[in-house]
Amino acid sequence: MSRIGKQPVPLPDKVTVAIDRNSVKIIGPKGELSQDFSPEMAIRQENGSIIVERPSDLRHHKALHGLTRSLLANMVEGVSQGFRKTLQIQGVGYQATLQGKNLQLRLGHSHEVLVEPPANVTFDVPQDSRGTIIHVDGIDKQVVGQVAADIRGWRPPEPYKGKGVRYLGEYVRRKAGKAGKR
Repeated sequence: MSRIGKQPVPLPDKVTVAIDRNSVKIIGPKGELSQDFSPEMAIRQENGSIIVERPSDLRHHKALHGLTRSLLANMVEGVSQGFRKTLQIQGVGYQATLQGKNLQLRLGHSHEVLVEPPANVTFDVPQDSRGTIIHVDGIDKQVVGQVAADIRGWRPPEPYKGKGVRYLGEYVRRKAGKAGKR
């Protein structure tokens, strides 16, 4: 069996699950998520957890087994705790500010970039960071990661001075430049 797929997904308190054939809806304190899964996978709720079973040991079914279980675990974690991606801005004059719900970025372009959050996603810029730290919070792991990647895409970190938007803790390999050629 799949090492990931055979593990049951534990349901915390205040999280409810509605399973209708291959459609699963999970409701928790942070919100609700629903997703359709492959009809080949058998999903059931039992003893306060969600169990995923596959019909055979075909390679395709093994892959779907682990994928389905991981997606369900991410949905449960999202509606109970939520997800957060933290971005760091480096560069003289580069900063982020909040305008209501929207995020305004100054990244050295001729104009300021305005990023509107999708549903169930919020931005936070801590005051003590002077606009160099951005938190992207939400309940859907895929959407939070995509929004963070889109923000990073406006000015990815460059290897010579390290200026740009990076994930917190991301290592950017530095190059020496012209002077380092000697």
